[in-house]
Amino acid sequence: MATKELSEARRAKKDEFYTQLADVNNELQHYTSHFKGKTVLCNCDDPRVSNFFKYFSLNFKTLGLKRLIATCYKNQQPDLFSQNKSEKAVYIIYDGEMNENRMPDPDEMDIQYLQGNGDFRSKECIELLKQADIVCTNPPFSLFREYVAQLIDYKKKFLIIGNINAVTYKDVFPLIKEGKMWFGASIHSGDREFGVPDDYPLTAAGHRVDAQGKKYIRVKGVRWFTNLDYKERHEDLELYRRYTPEEYPTYDNYDAINVDETSEIPKDYDGLMGVPVSFLDKYNPEQFEIVGLDRYVEDNPKYGHRFKLNGKETYARILIRRK
Repeated sequence: MATKELSEARRAKKDEFYTQLADVNNELQHYTSHFKGKTVLCNCDDPRVSNFFKYFSLNFKTLGLKRLIATCYKNQQPDLFSQNKSEKAVYIIYDGEMNENRMPDPDEMDIQYLQGNGDFRSKECIELLKQADIVCTNPPFSLFREYVAQLIDYKKKFLIIGNINAVTYKDVFPLIKEGKMWFGASIHSGDREFGVPDDYPLTAAGHRVDAQGKKYIRVKGVRWFTNLDYKERHEDLELYRRYTPEEYPTYDNYDAINVDETSEIPKDYDGLMGVPVSFLDKYNPEQFEIVGLDRYVEDNPKYGHRFKLNGKETYARILIRRK
């Protein structure tokens, strides 16, 4: 189910959610070996407020980066290092510190104006994308499908934030099924706090304003999406339950058993199982095979519909079997 916060933001076209530095750091620590000698692009990031830009610029040497590029959409007023406000979009190239003060300074950055508005789909932003090896950012969630499609089209490595419900999108789920994208390492439950612009309406239940007047909201169902591998992804899910027909009924409209919780997957059942989308938090591709998603299973006589149990539709179910 889409969260109230994300639904309201979609209607208002408010896509500017600023990821907290702690969340960036907690995730990125699982991938440090991937970045040596690489060019990283943060293409949805105002460097004044982006913790992606902050993380990579402060850890440039530690990670062994070759280059850091950030692009900023024009409505951020991104005249970054002067007192004059501007509505021009910019891009920034950072090749590491030169004065050894362990801080990225304006005179160490190549700051250039973009001709357009900084949209990631624009020709000039695509040219910057072509230069990158890895893309890391929090993309506009209302454009998540297009954003991911572009990364796949240009064969980029990536680590991005999205909503767990993106898994059920018809053009996203095949990437999960085919092993072209998976969940990241650090967020598997609960909600996360994001900074929002000054003009963002604080109508959601989980929000606050700090002592400096900065606004924050809490959003449920957040996940990292990536195609960078990490060790924990290949750890087996420990199974304890045993199969019984009474505890694991078969769907009304498909020959597979229903499993309500990932922790309840039976250890002695080899047939098809329908599990919740959150199964992907524990998915080991060597332990399980992803067969399909209920509404997109082509051999389902009720193709296009969710599985039913005792006449009622279930929440979205991923079809799996043990390897």
